[in-house]
Amino acid sequence: MHGDIASVLWEELVTTALLGTDRRPAGADGGPAGLLDAAALHTVRRRAGLLPASPAARPDPAPADPRPPLPPSARHRLAQLLADRSASGGSGGRRGTAPDLTELIPQWLATANQQGFRAPAELLPALLDAARARTDLRPHALAFAGPRGLWLARLNPEWKFALRGSSGGSPLPRPTEPEAVVRLWEEGLFAERVALLGAVRAHDPAGALALLATTWTTERAEDRLMFLDSLRTGLSPVDEPFLEQALSDRSRNVRATAAELLSALPESALAGRMASRALSCVSPDLTGDEASVAVEAPHECDAPMERDGVMATPPAGRGERSWWLGQLVEATPLTTWPARFGGRSAREIVALPVADGWAEELHAAWCRATVRQRDPEWARALLGARSLPPSSGPGTSSLAERSKLLGILPAAERGGWVADFIAAHGLSEAFQLLGVCPTPWAEPLGRAVVDALDIARDAGSYPWSFSGVMGLAERCLNPAEADHLEVLTTTPDEPEDSSPGANGYWSEAFQRLVSTLRLRAAMDAELIPA
Repeated sequence: MHGDIASVLWEELVTTALLGTDRRPAGADGGPAGLLDAAALHTVRRRAGLLPASPAARPDPAPADPRPPLPPSARHRLAQLLADRSASGGSGGRRGTAPDLTELIPQWLATANQQGFRAPAELLPALLDAARARTDLRPHALAFAGPRGLWLARLNPEWKFALRGSSGGSPLPRPTEPEAVVRLWEEGLFAERVALLGAVRAHDPAGALALLATTWTTERAEDRLMFLDSLRTGLSPVDEPFLEQALSDRSRNVRATAAELLSALPESALAGRMASRALSCVSPDLTGDEASVAVEAPHECDAPMERDGVMATPPAGRGERSWWLGQLVEATPLTTWPARFGGRSAREIVALPVADGWAEELHAAWCRATVRQRDPEWARALLGARSLPPSSGPGTSSLAERSKLLGILPAAERGGWVADFIAAHGLSEAFQLLGVCPTPWAEPLGRAVVDALDIARDAGSYPWSFSGVMGLAERCLNPAEADHLEVLTTTPDEPEDSSPGANGYWSEAFQRLVSTLRLRAAMDAELIPA
């Protein structure tokens, strides 16, 4: 039968099926059974007329991954963690005493990577799905997935995030292969070039700078910004001439980034120019009974200031003069100030009273300079005394600024500072500070957190007021503390003035904490050889 006749008959059969054989018997002799027979006949005829499609090219085989496989128990644990992630779907509600497995995935991946295991091939799809849903998982998940994960990501558009910033699954040339490096730099995709520049920069900072200079003037503005950002790794005075030229770039963002990098080099010409401007604005005042800090903020933002990265237009709600002052002080080397203030130390300078209400602006700018220049002495001075309330005493009262300053201190000192802060002030303002402490928490910090939680329970409050800290404790306490915390899982009698049922909820929260710590200990035992 010709194709057009078969098509008409098929349309009639479909219409009859929709209307019913009683209302439209045409094409359906024999009633419903005849209709089904005719449909079967025409279905075979239609399928017989199909032509086979041309086969697509097969993908190249997955690259080898030489890392050792996971132990069977650890592989089973990973499957359990990934399955729980899919099943939970991020649902809220009361958690009960069971550990939250989804929150343990980052820790499991970090340990597996430290031990150098490769991901099981059958779990790569679930692993990539988890990384697609949670950006915080991506660095560890992609490192664990390895070359096979990147190979698989090229085959599914939903996993294209894995190829950003990588070589797309292709191995990068070694920095010691100059011809291959130059060829990829000139001909590669943007993601490949970003990855290549980072790899060369880590091996040979000056070589990476020379490579970037070969194409700098022909790059797009957004690409110049990304490439310039890679110079943060291995930043040194060798980079100053290139960065000084970038201060005249057509892109404002490129100019601002170049100025930021130059200000992190205390001996750079830009740092000297900014210091000269800042010194004209901030000076000691010795006219009174005690020394203080006098501030005269800039009255204009001239062209040379703008070239050096000072943004002329402030954000909404900020005054122009305070905005300009903050940028000048932020970009000034911290070594400038002791000489300006008669040899005083950072702690002594920060403790000086500041005239005319400029203290908050000046200290905030010093905080930003300290973070940029990674100066521990100034960090300690601006953090202030850990025993004093954050709103009083010298230094910054901002918890966000304090957490950044803490990140500059050595790990042990950081944890000790936060432990003392919690012992003095409790947990209500400690969440951001805990986030920058190394894990697992050292015993003084862990004990301070647990004691503060116990005090909060005795005070009669509900545990969900401290759910963020409790979640951190589940992930960051040393698993060896589980046995010591067992006593907190009981439900003591409630005081008359406590919240109804609070002790029961606290007992449940501590049971979950103990069970999570024991699960973490089991996970470590499965991954770390005895």
